[in-house]
Amino acid sequence: MNLDALRTQFIDLYGSGECLTFHSPGRVNLIGEHTDYNGGHVFPCALSLGTYGVARKRQDKRLRFASTKFDGVPVELSLDDVTHNKEHEWVNYLLGVVVEFQKLGHELSGVDLLISGNMSSNAGLSSSASVELLMSVVLNTLFDCNIPMVELVKLSQRAENQFVGVSCGIMDQFAIGMGKRDRAMLLDCKTLECRYIPIVLGEHSLVISNTNSPRSLAGSKYNERRGECERAAHELGVHLLCELTPEEFEARAHQITDAIARKRAKHVIYENQRCLDAARYLEQGDLAAFGKLMNQSHISLRDLYEVTGIPLDTLAEAAWAQPGVLGSRMTGAGFGGCTVSLVENGHIDAFIQQVGQVYQEKTGIEADFYVANIGDGTRRLDEV
Repeated sequence: MNLDALRTQFIDLYGSGECLTFHSPGRVNLIGEHTDYNGGHVFPCALSLGTYGVARKRQDKRLRFASTKFDGVPVELSLDDVTHNKEHEWVNYLLGVVVEFQKLGHELSGVDLLISGNMSSNAGLSSSASVELLMSVVLNTLFDCNIPMVELVKLSQRAENQFVGVSCGIMDQFAIGMGKRDRAMLLDCKTLECRYIPIVLGEHSLVISNTNSPRSLAGSKYNERRGECERAAHELGVHLLCELTPEEFEARAHQITDAIARKRAKHVIYENQRCLDAARYLEQGDLAAFGKLMNQSHISLRDLYEVTGIPLDTLAEAAWAQPGVLGSRMTGAGFGGCTVSLVENGHIDAFIQQVGQVYQEKTGIEADFYVANIGDGTRRLDEV
């Protein structure tokens, strides 16, 4: 990202004067899929890719928001009339944060803001939460609100739930706001207790492969899977599946009368254990063992939870066949979206070429690839 060019564009839009620059990362879940709503662990990290913003406080009540993705023309609104914007849906992620600050009693004036980014909004890297945390840190900085980051995380989630109307969990906002360079987060979704786990990638990088395929089944199948998990938990006599260890599950699995629900429960409980094992292996510096867990996770999501599909399976299986790959798996809800692979740096160019070719030949779709490292959470860049 050329920040000098972004600041120049900001001045061209809004005029000269002091302005501040911010970065808010995307996130990827390295392991731990469909465990969150079952009371288990997830293992996300913030990425070096993300959203950038240049901002300035105004003396009036005008809000002027522009995005390089949406033609760069400012959308103008007033603080006196912050309502859901049907014409420019993307600004609602910003406006929701404004409303949450107002609810807390913070006195705001107008803001000029230009945002840009180096990740696709359809890549499943949580661009919406990235924008929300960016706006939260912008307002917190410009108006000296002194809100702790963990509270900005919760505030940003409320903005998406209540203003935008998306019933997301807190993992995305938490990973983006609380991220640390070269650290993943072992997050207990039941208690929100978080432990930072060092990841020394060394001669490896994360390569995110975007299927660019529609995710038309994601919503209905997501709800279906939740229902199957709830029925399995009820028959096992627990409130949430991740209250059980794999050993306890094996001893009681026969109590689940439906074979499909039994498969779903097995994935969830073993996936939760994989999160705990991943933290242990990475603390020991064993990237190879962690890579094997990634592969096991994808196979479980394919065979037991059945949320992968041809595009994701094609990318993962093509990745497994490439030299220099320690592991690859789908990340996110499934039925499209992305895989994340751990690839030796010297093999990345060949990986992208070979996996991209296999994928296009089998699906007729061109995949996008993003090379990323594990970065810091949302922050002001030009802070002195």
